[in-house]
Amino acid sequence: MSLPVPARIPSASVSNVPSSATVVDIAVANEFRTQLTIFNDSTANLYLKLGSAATTSSFSIKIAAGGYFELAGGTTVYSGLVTGIWDAVNGAARVTEY
Repeated sequence: MSLPVPARIPSASVSNVPSSATVVDIAVANEFRTQLTIFNDSTANLYLKLGSAATTSSFSIKIAAGGYFELAGGTTVYSGLVTGIWDAVNGAARVTEY
């Protein structure tokens, strides 16, 4: 039995998403996504939703001020839309998609 060979990551895309009190796209759907990292460079909480229409009461992950989240998969990773909203407007999300 042979073990699977880890895939190499050919590129990374880095973006900054300004904080907003209304829902914004953090990462658009990407069927080739292998990993997504998000640093909340804000003094406010960031509420992420794996899907559309994140709110402060309907979200998947809450990233505290200065917090970090990594969406990584062994053989699969969520490739759909990621939306977000902050509970105050300052700073940005620092997003890297592989």
